[in-house]
Amino acid sequence: MSTTVPAPWQRAASGANLLAADGTLGVTIFEEMTTLAVRTGAINLGQGFPDEDGPAEIKAAAQAAISSGANQYAPGKGILSLREAISAHQQRFYGLAPDPETEVIVTTGATEAIAASLLALVEHGDEVLTFEPFYDSYGAMIGLAGATHVTAPLLAPDFMPDMAALEAAFSSRTKVVLINNPHNPTGAVFPREVLQRVVELATRHNAVIITDEVYEHLTFGVQHIPVATLPGAAGRTITISSAGKTFSFTGWKIGWLSGPEHLVSAIRTVKQFLSYSSGTPFQNAIAVGLALPDDFYTGISETLRRKRDILSDGLRAAGLDVFTPQGTYFVNVDTAPLGISDSVDLARRLPDLVGVAAIPVPVFCHAAGAERTRSLLRFAFCKKTEVLEEAASRLATLRDRL
Repeated sequence: MSTTVPAPWQRAASGANLLAADGTLGVTIFEEMTTLAVRTGAINLGQGFPDEDGPAEIKAAAQAAISSGANQYAPGKGILSLREAISAHQQRFYGLAPDPETEVIVTTGATEAIAASLLALVEHGDEVLTFEPFYDSYGAMIGLAGATHVTAPLLAPDFMPDMAALEAAFSSRTKVVLINNPHNPTGAVFPREVLQRVVELATRHNAVIITDEVYEHLTFGVQHIPVATLPGAAGRTITISSAGKTFSFTGWKIGWLSGPEHLVSAIRTVKQFLSYSSGTPFQNAIAVGLALPDDFYTGISETLRRKRDILSDGLRAAGLDVFTPQGTYFVNVDTAPLGISDSVDLARRLPDLVGVAAIPVPVFCHAAGAERTRSLLRFAFCKKTEVLEEAASRLATLRDRL
């Protein structure tokens, strides 16, 4: 009997939970929920993008760059002023000092940085370990690379890992540990002891650590700790971040990565044949943004915390259990107190029921994880205050509409 080997696109689709058992291709949950929101006129708290622009001085810098002629290809590794700004940012906030010439790459968003890193470093037979729930692009790229996706569960209500399960998830085939911190979709911010244990286990198994830190400045009363700052981590860690979440310019798609030269050069080899380069005038502008004063960074965190609380109040009024996040754009709730055990079904009904769209957490999981999180919903609070107030008011009526 012959066995059909999945095509690369099928591996990617399967990894992102887009491939049905019969082989048909579905749409992402984000596309499905956005379509529902548009059809019903619902407030879309599904996809995590802001509904207002970031700092005026960053927009002005992009406009000035366009006017001055910065409209052709940037160097493949990014314009020097941005690479220097990234290095200065890492030094300023974390005491890290990557060499902008050899240890920093500018990418087309963090998504490309993740893709290039995985395609450069893993292959068939390797395992990539992530926490679960996991951001969907991780599963897609692990599948595309031909590696096996292994997960360690994050457990409600605080979404910290079970440390015994984390250790058991490592094996002799673990090539990469991919950590999202602060964590999407749960909103967890991992403390030093959790991250240090990841470093110890990665060292024991000679694995590379890739950290997705795009929400690094969006934490609420807790400190973000880059893995690369921990003992034993710097020589095996690739740190990824981006401008989209910090500065509310998600459409510009300016990301970056930094790490030891031998890993960065391997990733750059792959990255240059993906996008080569992109966003030249936006790169100039983000260099300006990274140099903004400390009060900008503390201000965006405080503003977002207030928005979190506005939405959370409405969710509690609806009778939902709210898991208060320590960071990111997202708050998760348990629908079980309302007698609901299928959050995917509720997400599809919610726009018609109360005029709000959300994302069910099980779509960020493999089968066992989906069962464990089957009553959980994720809402984004990175919207204007008046939009969140209206959404909270609508959500407060949910119990009566079920």
